[in-house]
Amino acid sequence: MNASRPLLPSPLIKLVERLPAYPPALAFTLALNAIVWPALKEHGISGLAGRRYCLHVRDLGLRLYFSLGPRGFVAQSPGAADLTLRAASRDFLALALRREDPDTLFFSRRLVTEGDTELGLLVKNTLDALDLAERLASLPLPGLKQMLARLAGNNTAMR
Repeated sequence: MNASRPLLPSPLIKLVERLPAYPPALAFTLALNAIVWPALKEHGISGLAGRRYCLHVRDLGLRLYFSLGPRGFVAQSPGAADLTLRAASRDFLALALRREDPDTLFFSRRLVTEGDTELGLLVKNTLDALDLAERLASLPLPGLKQMLARLAGNNTAMR
């Protein structure tokens, strides 16, 4: 996987960098609520709720601020975060598809965490317990598995 090659063309990245932060965060939390929230509420949100998170997608110049509440993920305006996760878009996608291990990305410095270290470990362990790749594959969107696999840098379908 070529993590240094952006997923989007340069002119589109420049546009994304100029977007206000809230609308992309809102779209992101809607996706999280559809894909992650059903499994997460079964697993439990103790320790994760009421905290502010920032997902910084380096190669897209995108920062997504959100929190987790009793009814799911909520978009937030930019500001201080309890935990910031920073990586390239391909690395975040590889994590979601379980093509890369978070520890491998962390120790190779492709995934950087800032803020509450204990919260970062709790997030990692919680995501490890959820099978997000299976959740993505179960969505009723034809061809989603193949499209995500191509975006992650593998032209063959996911297993």
